[in-house]
Amino acid sequence: MTGSASYWVELFQDRQRLGGGFLLTPRYVLTALHCLRGLTSPDERVDIVLADGSRLAGLVCRQDKEADLALITVSAAFAVRLPIPRAGVAHGGDDWHGPYRPAAAEVHLRGQVDSGSAEYPCEGGAVIEALQLTTHQHLGDYSGYSGGPVVKGLPEDREPVIVGILLEQAPDRAESHRAANVLFAATIGEAMRRFDQFDVEHLIDVLRPSKAATEQAVQRRVEEDGTSLGAAAAVTDLLLDQIEKWTQRGVLDASQSSELKFLTAKTFIERQSPGGVA
Repeated sequence: MTGSASYWVELFQDRQRLGGGFLLTPRYVLTALHCLRGLTSPDERVDIVLADGSRLAGLVCRQDKEADLALITVSAAFAVRLPIPRAGVAHGGDDWHGPYRPAAAEVHLRGQVDSGSAEYPCEGGAVIEALQLTTHQHLGDYSGYSGGPVVKGLPEDREPVIVGILLEQAPDRAESHRAANVLFAATIGEAMRRFDQFDVEHLIDVLRPSKAATEQAVQRRVEEDGTSLGAAAAVTDLLLDQIEKWTQRGVLDASQSSELKFLTAKTFIERQSPGGVA
């Protein structure tokens, strides 16, 4: 593996290199499905090799053939403590670069975002939200770069922001055997919508406490500070406490935990605001 960005990985099966991908959370790797080269059976096992050479066991847990995306879960036996870049949105005119390259002899891609949100029909059949990218490097063939992250800005920027995943190259209309210097990448938003592992709002219902638990929480709050702050505040505390417990037990990863805490606090604030739901 080449480069110093710790969040992108290489995927192997039985010592055969499959392609690249990147850590979308400490528990999930996102890649292009065609990088897996026919590993279409459920629960296919792959090796995830990190930038420092560490090899983790992984499992192909979800596939979206129409959108050419695949999700690999890191085995629970391994704890990934690498910093995960935040996800963002790209706009036309932004600079972009790709920290992943298929071999040390290959160039790093960089260029400009032509469109930050274009409808693009994948070869698999889905119409996805995609980035249209121009590259400064005229290679004629960009095979091997698929599955790598598209990062907004320049390589020397201090904080990387991942905005997409490389999927396809546009053919050169003048020379059909070559590729033009135009690439298409699924946006991170498209990937998040395709896989329900990243939809945490449904967990609010799972976490909602029972009536008995609510009453106990309210009573405990009154006894602790001598004031009645209402069921909403007590239930909010109860939910936040449960989220933290599940995070420590590994039921939720850091990104899910943060999102659930945000949604819980947001709901409480909205209910206390003038005109909010009682």
